[in-house]
Amino acid sequence: MITIAGAGVAGLACAWELARRGAPVTVFEVTAAPSDNPCSWFAGGMLAPWCEGETADAEVVRLGAGAIDWWEQITPVERRGTLVVTPPRDNAELARFARCTQKHKLIDAAEVEKLEPALAGRFNQALFFEDEAHLDPRRALVDLTAAVEALGVDIRYETPAPEHVDVDCRGMASGLSGLRPIRGEMAVIEAQDVTLTRPIRLLHPRIPLYLVPRGQGIYMIGATMIESSSWRPITVRSALELLGAAFTLHPGLGEASLVETGIGLRPAFADNIPGLRQHGDTTHVNGLYRHGFLLAPALAGQLAKQLIQEHTHEDHCERCPA
Repeated sequence: MITIAGAGVAGLACAWELARRGAPVTVFEVTAAPSDNPCSWFAGGMLAPWCEGETADAEVVRLGAGAIDWWEQITPVERRGTLVVTPPRDNAELARFARCTQKHKLIDAAEVEKLEPALAGRFNQALFFEDEAHLDPRRALVDLTAAVEALGVDIRYETPAPEHVDVDCRGMASGLSGLRPIRGEMAVIEAQDVTLTRPIRLLHPRIPLYLVPRGQGIYMIGATMIESSSWRPITVRSALELLGAAFTLHPGLGEASLVETGIGLRPAFADNIPGLRQHGDTTHVNGLYRHGFLLAPALAGQLAKQLIQEHTHEDHCERCPA
């Protein structure tokens, strides 16, 4: 039996990879439901490894490249690419973004309008990352939970993990040394008069914005990355900056209804690169920073190969004659 602490996206991905290899798995989760996990529940859901190359290490891009195919086994994925735009006065910022990233093409105003008619006449050029995708993280979390349980995994909600587990996926709650919390803030808006069909990244001079469509006029917007351990609700300043940047993207978003706001404290190592850390007999899957849905599949695969190999070796040794 392999035991896992935490039923967020990392813990569930690890459970799925282990269970589909035939390992019996039990997951302990202190909360009552998937919706109680703020880092996973309030995620953007962008599967955008090449865009992340702007600021992320090359290892993040490499690990994230397989996430789209992985998630398509679990939940609906929209393969519509990512559009990166900036006001014409800031085209130099778009050129900088292009130099830092790969697998994109520079498109003109006519091509922007063809991809997103609502943005007609607003941007004279953009970068289009055609191979990227997005998903609804809330549906994905629920679907992954169902897929894990269908494989026979025992998820024990409202049950604290025992003192010793094989795998710890609890983020900041793990107490693992070397982690720091990165506070992310988001808002969900409803704008029935604005139709956008793919994630849009606005390289705004004050606060870069990303907007992700959820369907039926619902959009998730976010951007903030604050070194803070505070769980207090989103600040007025951050809300104003997010909504102001959305208005810059499209004035019609200024008439949107504010449906929901939320925050999450995302665990990060000093270099912002996630990984497996061994502490005694426990393997920690941690440091996913703001790349939870993007990188959890790759880390889960690494963990499963490691643990299954170890268990196979132990079984072999037990059968070997003295």
